[in-house]
Amino acid sequence: MIKIDKVSRNYRTGEIVVQALVDVSLEAEQGEFLSIAGPSGSGKTTLLNLVGCIDRPDSGEIFIDGEPVSARNKKELAMFRREKLGFVFQTFNLIPVLTAYENVSFVLSLLDIRESEVKARSMAMLAEVGLDGKENVLPGRLSGGQQQRVAIARALVKDPRIVLADEPTANLDSKTGEDTLKLMERLNEKHNTTFIFSTHDPMVMDFAHRLVSLHDGRVISDERRTK
Repeated sequence: MIKIDKVSRNYRTGEIVVQALVDVSLEAEQGEFLSIAGPSGSGKTTLLNLVGCIDRPDSGEIFIDGEPVSARNKKELAMFRREKLGFVFQTFNLIPVLTAYENVSFVLSLLDIRESEVKARSMAMLAEVGLDGKENVLPGRLSGGQQQRVAIARALVKDPRIVLADEPTANLDSKTGEDTLKLMERLNEKHNTTFIFSTHDPMVMDFAHRLVSLHDGRVISDERRTK
């Protein structure tokens, strides 16, 4: 479903060129629960941004469902992100003046979906992530773990093909982080949604069904686990 073919990405700071990714090749199938791991500066977030169509490679190509990402213009990429991709961030990125329900339903309101279906899907997803009864609560009155559950519900409510999670446990204590990973693993198995994490958290690496390690922008190992 996802093919990364000899992708490189450089960033320039003044006259200094930093190689974030160097000739990376990788494939991922539908339904994978995959972690991209490595220390700070290894290129894992850059790779996630490229798969998420937020950034473009300097060389190489990324294919999703057999179609090169570079063939899409900015408008097409925005629509693809809106319809097919879900994002979970370490800082949650919830809209503070909107309730849990409004944060989740907002992404559906951007699509051509009837209001009754928006409500039904949003409420069902909040219940699925364990937030039944919290739909009218603002983010500031929720715990960190509950806010991350809202973010997961928001990512999954539109039934995306791929969910990209950038350091999803970084702002959570270990118990809450473990509960969050168990939730995402359960949703991965139930919906066959592809989850791709970027992380340097050993707990996330342990949960992954496949672990791809980066160092200095290069893939140094690709390990599949039996769960």
